[in-house]
Amino acid sequence: MPQSVRNIAILAHVDAGKTTLSERILFTAGEVRRPGKVEEGLATMDYMPEEKERGITIESGVAHFEWKNTWFNFIDTPGHVDFGAEVDMALTAVEGAVLVVSAASGVETQTVAAYRKLREAGVRTILFVNKLDNPDYSLDETLINIEEVLGVRPVLMTLPEYRDGRMTGVLDVLSQSRLSHSESGSEEIDDGWNVDDGWDNSAELKKHYAEAVEFASSFDDEVLKLAMEGKRVPPKLLLRGLRELVKSDDYALCYAGSAMEGYGVRSLITALTFFLPEPPEFADGELGQVIRLRHFKGVGEISLFRSHADMERKAWPAGFEFSRLKANLLQPVDEIRSGDIYAMRTPFETELGQIINMDGTQVSSCRSPLGQEHPLDHTPSIRDKYKPLLQTRVECLGAEDYAHVEKSLNTLSRMDPSFRVQHDLDGGFWYLHTVGEVQLDVLLARLKREFGCEVRAGSPEVRWQERLCHAVGLVENTFQLGPHKISIKLSAIPLEGDAHDIRLSAEFLETAPREILAGVRSALLESTEVGILGKGALVGVCFEVHEFTWTEGALPPMIKKACGDAVIKLVKPADVQLYEPVMELSVECPVNFAGLVTGDIQSREGKVKEIAGDGKTHFLKADVPLRKIFGYATGVRSISKGTALYSMKLLGYRPMSVA
Repeated sequence: MPQSVRNIAILAHVDAGKTTLSERILFTAGEVRRPGKVEEGLATMDYMPEEKERGITIESGVAHFEWKNTWFNFIDTPGHVDFGAEVDMALTAVEGAVLVVSAASGVETQTVAAYRKLREAGVRTILFVNKLDNPDYSLDETLINIEEVLGVRPVLMTLPEYRDGRMTGVLDVLSQSRLSHSESGSEEIDDGWNVDDGWDNSAELKKHYAEAVEFASSFDDEVLKLAMEGKRVPPKLLLRGLRELVKSDDYALCYAGSAMEGYGVRSLITALTFFLPEPPEFADGELGQVIRLRHFKGVGEISLFRSHADMERKAWPAGFEFSRLKANLLQPVDEIRSGDIYAMRTPFETELGQIINMDGTQVSSCRSPLGQEHPLDHTPSIRDKYKPLLQTRVECLGAEDYAHVEKSLNTLSRMDPSFRVQHDLDGGFWYLHTVGEVQLDVLLARLKREFGCEVRAGSPEVRWQERLCHAVGLVENTFQLGPHKISIKLSAIPLEGDAHDIRLSAEFLETAPREILAGVRSALLESTEVGILGKGALVGVCFEVHEFTWTEGALPPMIKKACGDAVIKLVKPADVQLYEPVMELSVECPVNFAGLVTGDIQSREGKVKEIAGDGKTHFLKADVPLRKIFGYATGVRSISKGTALYSMKLLGYRPMSVA
């Protein structure tokens, strides 16, 4: 019997225990001898030095393991908001996911964001309530919190067991059994325990089995019939009903336990096998699709690749190599299987979302496996949905390093859709556009460690928006280089929102070759990224090209120069207004630090809009200008003695007067 495949991602808020749970899953499956600890920098899937130093996941780590004749590709995603694009890319490669909720904190800001991503991607999800080794944390309160905040009814499938104030095992609802630790520390079924023998929690276990039957009866007529007749629903039949339930947006199977102590993990892995789907069937003629790009020092660039075909090594296209990727280790394989995930090396440079044909040729567009919409058809939108909020000027230490730094920055920007590089050809430097400070720090560290680039980086600045106040034009600009000459007549009007538009004269559209049209569009759009004041991108503008003439043989850089200079002549500093980014800041801290934390936010021009608490923990939300919360991590850690947790997301932009 061939192995079935499951591609699974794991998501959570920072500090919910996601990577610890990943380590426990690998340990339970026998993939590692002992689970690595995040706080000791020993997590298997957090292999980057920056991950070990910060104790957070930065790149989506991939691990593989077998469980009961099922092959798992397991992707541990970042929880930090700066690396949201990593999560988006991971979700294009999976059919199922585990969403971890901390019983210590409940559903947090990034938990909601992660759940929303899962819904939008159509990825079936199982919940895991973590950190229940502390009996002071309430499972019932967490389940209520899940239902209220996520809007989904949790169907509990495991119960924590406590004796003398410590967790000693879990009770599995579906199998009506108890799981505890063996001498080796792994979870095993307790053969001496029987739910009908009247053990502690037996009544509660039976109650949750009955609840599972009640919920599953809405999705399976046979379960409903037995339930209506008051007859026992056997586990195999209940399993069938729950398989249908998990497809619903109204319910979520919920497993409870402790990743740190290793309770509830075995039941969770079994659930991933039972309840989450296999990869779909793929179109004939396709070898597979690029789902991620990576770069390793000493190895170079590789592609994470989901195979669409079964193929042995002898049939691989010339120059192709496939391996298993375990953290940052490559283990060669002799065959690839449809639906499975591999590391791929090719004789050419690949792109995110690119489809590779069986003969090794590249397909520029992303096609759906069965003529349906495919998740990776939306790869460009991953880049579009992330607005860089910071810009940092970077320059070489020596002119001889320019080409190497240029190539390395381009590689990093191809790997991360939320990171962009703006080249200043005249000045010989670059602007790095990043989502946040942590992302910037990691990129600069990787630039040095992985690529050997020594650069001088300035202080990060807020990346504002520049908006056109009124219509401007008409200007004419001419650029000549040797025998080649380009002329353009240009005007512009403001648009609502952040979108751009470019209108070309009918005559130009009719006479210009496709490459010239594409070059003009690209040049004008690229000019908006620099802005007029140098503070950020010029957004919400429609350029109208009234005339465009060129001599035969004019090169793309000439078009770019002519259009860029035309925009500078057209739009003056007095024609634009600055808009600054405003962040929604969510903070939780012990109540004894509430006053200090609130006062600090108000000193940063923050407007507190929501306050809550449970007597022990203080919660608040505030709108704060991004320019006022540089280095907030250090500040809030200092005033709360390291006890506060926070998250931020972009709320929008507000107008500011030009300084």
